[in-house]
Amino acid sequence: MAAGARFVDDLEAAVEAWKRLGWPAPGAMLVSGSGLAVDFEEGPPSVPLGELLPFHVHAVEGHPHAVELLFADGERPVLYQKGRLHSYQGYDAHQTVLAVRLGARLGARTLVMTNAAGGLRATQQPGDLVLIRDHLNLTGLNPLRGEPPADWGPRFPDMVNAYDRVLRELARREAGALGLELSEAVYAGLAGPSYETPAEVAMLQTLGADLAGMSTVLEVIAARHLGMRCLCMSLVSNLAAGVTDEPLDHADVLAAGRAAASKVRQLLAALLAAPELTSTC
Repeated sequence: MAAGARFVDDLEAAVEAWKRLGWPAPGAMLVSGSGLAVDFEEGPPSVPLGELLPFHVHAVEGHPHAVELLFADGERPVLYQKGRLHSYQGYDAHQTVLAVRLGARLGARTLVMTNAAGGLRATQQPGDLVLIRDHLNLTGLNPLRGEPPADWGPRFPDMVNAYDRVLRELARREAGALGLELSEAVYAGLAGPSYETPAEVAMLQTLGADLAGMSTVLEVIAARHLGMRCLCMSLVSNLAAGVTDEPLDHADVLAAGRAAASKVRQLLAALLAAPELTSTC
């Protein structure tokens, strides 16, 4: 099957699966990262992510891989993907971003994401919340490789404002109202699943990265290609190798997510309730 046909067939299969749920079209989409699948007010019962995607969804600790429908302000639907897919699980770039493409195809014009990331600067502390202002795609992958349909977006999409400035200002405003501090950083996306060596961390610092993780960049590329505005927030779950002498462990990442769950939930709830999230698309 040609790449272009596969892009279309997989997406249309996901759309048909969504229609069977009978849920309304979302205006925005939220994707949670490792240990950050916080709970909100109950809407329709959640469904497994695998019910929407035309391939097997592999389990990974800290990612429930469920889909929920939230209602911001009690009326604006938000598609909530609790737990994301990663290329290190064996997915290709197209599969990794298919749920985001589904959100866009259903009508979501804004993508809000969280992730857990390793801090590359000694000034950072585990538990810090950081807005991503730009990224380095060092995964070796790109979801636009092949022949995505021309009507999805330009063949060579601009990425200057990949992380929307207006949405970042909104996030800082809502965080300030909650007494939370949000700094900004450059995120280095790597393939994983091994953590970085001290030499790799030194390289990333030299390249200008402040955070390192194994997600997000492919989703943002796909979302921007489809015209979505993106807002991404990292939880510093640990300091990277060489910044500290402590060994790195995925259990620590999940623990950091649990410890920060309350403030992450508060901030996300405020963001999803803000009319600007969808009204300025």
